[in-house]
Amino acid sequence: MATQPHFKIEATTCDDLTSWLRLLRSENVGPLTFHRLLKQYGSAPAALEALPQLARQGGRLKHLHIPTLQDAARELEAHEKIGATLISYSNPHYPAPLKAVESAPPLLSCLGNLNLFNRPSFGIVGARNASLPAKKMGGKFSKGLGDIGWVITSGLARGIDTAAHEGALSTGTIAVIAGGIDNIYPPENEGLYRRISQEGLIISEAPFGAVPQSSFFPRRNRIISGLSQGVLIVEAALKSGSLITARFALEQGRDVFAIPGSPYDPRARGTNQLLKQGAYLVETLEDITNVMTPNQKYLREIENEYETVDQMDSSQLEKMRQIIQENLSIAPISIDELVRECHFSAQNIWLVLLELEIAGRLVRHPGGQVSLMPDWTE
Repeated sequence: MATQPHFKIEATTCDDLTSWLRLLRSENVGPLTFHRLLKQYGSAPAALEALPQLARQGGRLKHLHIPTLQDAARELEAHEKIGATLISYSNPHYPAPLKAVESAPPLLSCLGNLNLFNRPSFGIVGARNASLPAKKMGGKFSKGLGDIGWVITSGLARGIDTAAHEGALSTGTIAVIAGGIDNIYPPENEGLYRRISQEGLIISEAPFGAVPQSSFFPRRNRIISGLSQGVLIVEAALKSGSLITARFALEQGRDVFAIPGSPYDPRARGTNQLLKQGAYLVETLEDITNVMTPNQKYLREIENEYETVDQMDSSQLEKMRQIIQENLSIAPISIDELVRECHFSAQNIWLVLLELEIAGRLVRHPGGQVSLMPDWTE
């Protein structure tokens, strides 16, 4: 089933790409906000022009940082210098499974073979401090899945991720990294990074030169699951980042597989918990191939949302902002609850939330919930 884009925007020319880059790197603009801005204003230049006014309407008095044309040009040039490519959501090379994710990165930095995006992907992740048997299993399953047509996607971390990439180097592997496309992390995987950039594909949504931060890794994990039609968790503790990947996979409609481990090993408690919650138990390659093959597609249809905001005069808009903000607090609330309580259309509520987010006053939470920033000051 063909996937429809979130918006009918093409970013193919250098000027378009520059505008997209400036908008995405603007203060308080993340992937969801970026998509919402383009739906609202139809183009990146129009959204850029609207940002300062949106921030003021959301209650911000401080200057809102928006990158200059020179800033964007420098980042594009930096990509070119290392042989990397920056592709937009509307680029023909953009991977279709990831496009089906609500928070799909508007721009992806890519270094290597973009043709791997055209093949079905399977994610393999697990503990950084993995046991030797687990690393061997990760490499074995990676090679086996690669041999039957899957591209293996992982996060270039120590342990299971490293084993997964190494097992699929000859058949195709994609490494999703948390920092900028030029930032090799962990440093001891520099050799693997170089090999994947030549034989596979390295990708990142972080700005060029960005150093990995703790908040970057969950965002990376949603890309790993978003690219993949299924995800195998080889070994993971209860608070492992691999469980975050599994959660994203479930939210995105992907199949989750897990290898059971000893109840006495803390590194297996996360995978055992996943099995209790309904993940597919994996002991052999057939446990995966009996569920899915590389020819199956797990893409949901994306609805085009072009609803217009209800026409209101300035006094009505201000009253709406007041009512919506009165119903927001530091406690998370769903958009559906706001719609029911405030009696405004979802599109109008989204507009006010967009203003608050650009102003730096809104926090997004898992499950589509939002709250006000507890320590927001002008």
